[in-house]
Amino acid sequence: MAADAVNRMTGEDLSRFVSEKSSLSALKIGGCSNLDILNLCSSSLSILWLSDLCSLSKSVMNCPNMSELSLCFTEHSSDCTNLITLMDGLGRTCPNLEKMHISSKQLSNEAVCALENANLRGLFMLSLILGSKITDAAVASIVRSCASLELLDLSGSSISDNGVGMICKAYPRTLSRLLLALCPNVTTRGIQLATAQLPCLQLMDCGMSLCANVKNEKEGPYFGEINGGIRIIRKLSILKRQPIHQKLIIKHGNLKKLSLWGCSALDALYLNCPELNDLNLNSCTNLHPERLLLQCPNLKNVYASGCQDMLIGAIRNQVLNEFAAVEPSLPCKRLADGSKRVQLPQFLKQQVNALCLRPGRFLRGLSNYSCVSFSRRRTTN
Repeated sequence: MAADAVNRMTGEDLSRFVSEKSSLSALKIGGCSNLDILNLCSSSLSILWLSDLCSLSKSVMNCPNMSELSLCFTEHSSDCTNLITLMDGLGRTCPNLEKMHISSKQLSNEAVCALENANLRGLFMLSLILGSKITDAAVASIVRSCASLELLDLSGSSISDNGVGMICKAYPRTLSRLLLALCPNVTTRGIQLATAQLPCLQLMDCGMSLCANVKNEKEGPYFGEINGGIRIIRKLSILKRQPIHQKLIIKHGNLKKLSLWGCSALDALYLNCPELNDLNLNSCTNLHPERLLLQCPNLKNVYASGCQDMLIGAIRNQVLNEFAAVEPSLPCKRLADGSKRVQLPQFLKQQVNALCLRPGRFLRGLSNYSCVSFSRRRTTN
């Protein structure tokens, strides 16, 4: 399809197309701004993705074998889609849903409660984003209706640390991906609670949740495609300013990806995550170099666009195991086995014992440490 092509398909056109394709199993369509109704009937359709939806006056999907549904609505002021009716009907018409992604400003506690009534017990991936009306009451509905979630994305919601606590209590053995970007009521306490009580967690996105800046921005990178990729979403207005000078300490044995983009309220960060390989610190503008400590031996990619030059240098030194530049602020001595015993910064002494770091053999080809992202790979003998 040409880059400037326009999708003029209406709801009737889509209904006719699906009914004529008796063996159709997957359908993914973008630019669905002309879809005014959604009336689908198919026994073969298992995957449906529709994006750029504006408003649906009617939404009926009689697809008993559908396992994956993604509906992305634009931020249209005249959107009158009744998500409560849509959610409530899914239990009867699509009882085998396993993955659901809904992106809409119309999401609310009532819509999530309707999802509970739908009794979709097979759901293991649930993404409900941009719903600023979603609160902890919706989280309570989710944990009652979804027994074994592996992915939960509530980015753009108004849930608090109490909601995070409910999530931790409900899914300690199954949840591996938790996305809480643009959640202004989630604090460092909630983030640390999640990483402490969800041992299976591999991906966590808290971008713009710890934000000291109330200015709106247009777009930002965001983990959370329903299949684990990267999605670009519009940032919501931040209604609550977080206090600055916050400290975040995360210890986790399985965490592989952590996104803290736009967390400008952070000024201190300590990570003890041996499996972490991807860290996003873009626009962490108040993070202090001397209050950063990364104990992440498998870290390969660090993103630091918009950060202070001194912070970028500190990240580079720690990621590449070049501790000479920070020895004055982090006293250390070399032990007989070749390791280094490093004295922690003052702000961590009460929480963590001394840390032993063994220098490895890494590629050191990054001569210009003002770059905004890093990649590190181990060399072989």
